[in-house]
Amino acid sequence: MIRTLVTASALALTVASSAAVAETDLSKMTDAEREAFRAEVRAYLLDNPEVIMEAVGVLEQKQAAAAADGDRTMVETNKDAIFADGYSWVGGNPDGDVTMVEFLDYRCGYCRKASAEVEELVNGDGNIRFIVKEFPILGEESVISSRFALSVRKVGGDDAYKAAHDALITYKGSYEEPALRRLAEGLGIDADAVIAGMNDPEINTILQSNRDLANRLQISGTPTFVMDDTMLRGYVPLDQMQAIVKDIRG
Repeated sequence: MIRTLVTASALALTVASSAAVAETDLSKMTDAEREAFRAEVRAYLLDNPEVIMEAVGVLEQKQAAAAADGDRTMVETNKDAIFADGYSWVGGNPDGDVTMVEFLDYRCGYCRKASAEVEELVNGDGNIRFIVKEFPILGEESVISSRFALSVRKVGGDDAYKAAHDALITYKGSYEEPALRRLAEGLGIDADAVIAGMNDPEINTILQSNRDLANRLQISGTPTFVMDDTMLRGYVPLDQMQAIVKDIRG
């Protein structure tokens, strides 16, 4: 915040002094003249502090636009890995006209908060292709959760994975093996096969590929959504997601 205010103050100084600069060659000023000029600009900013806040707004808009442009470039460069990696679970309408990708951690509070709204968006719309990227970043229990979900999918298929996904996003129990066995049994899945498969090399490859992709996209938190060429970093309310879908469709 301090850095933003300093930068914005410099921008405000430029704005406030632009007319004077047009008529004044600063390089030809004496030290005394330059100091007096600076004092005048400083006095102006103190008398009109709203100029600084206006400059903060301009700076933030420029930074947001630059970040959005950077995100679009990263998405375009990595679009195959994002939208068609061949291994991530695909839900919603597989033939939908809009694809939404979510990088999630089952133990992430904001992922849990977003879950019901994502479900409402996908089910209520009916024409959204929804892809889940397992991205466990909150410690060993997060990694165990993702390994469990991916192993359930290998053992029981896509429907079983969706059931595990839904269970894990609200799960508050232990991540020790006996608890995971009970969780698998509650889903009607072969618990022995699930536990045995959690360290399968294929699962290692999936998790590493997702981490590598997240690094290329400069994703460091969850949830992160990719919709068309837009990256949404963090929790996004349902109405905003619906508006973005509408914009994508034109």
